[in-house]
Amino acid sequence: MKTLLVCTSVSHGNTRRVAQAMAEVLGARVVAPQEVSAAEPADYDLVGFGSGVFSQRMHPDLLAFVRALPRSSGRAFVFATSGLPELALAPFTRAPVRLLRHKGFAVEGTFTCRAFDTWTPFRLIGGINKRRPNGADLAAARAFATRLQ
Repeated sequence: MKTLLVCTSVSHGNTRRVAQAMAEVLGARVVAPQEVSAAEPADYDLVGFGSGVFSQRMHPDLLAFVRALPRSSGRAFVFATSGLPELALAPFTRAPVRLLRHKGFAVEGTFTCRAFDTWTPFRLIGGINKRRPNGADLAAARAFATRLQ
């Protein structure tokens, strides 16, 4: 199965570490949105879209890339890392999942985990979720990826 992971990881490399763990299982190529054209995901059997979370939203670069995608009948999934937990009533994965479904993708699931965060108020105390994603988080990412095969 040919797999591509499109990942925006700008603060501490947290999301990239999760993407690499998934890529090990899926034999996937990991790229930033700026490294591929919007047409390229159509060449893959499965495409993952991931980013860190900023103010309860996924990164604008990733969302802009998803908006630019042409219609597709492909398979996709969404993954994210965040300092704060995902809210049940307003999950941060909701926007990209909706965008992908609107584009025709069959969204196979979402994966989120906590990660080191030094957003402004947390910077004062040295950040939160130090040493995350940890081994258990990366194992969970690999297990999620295994279920997608």
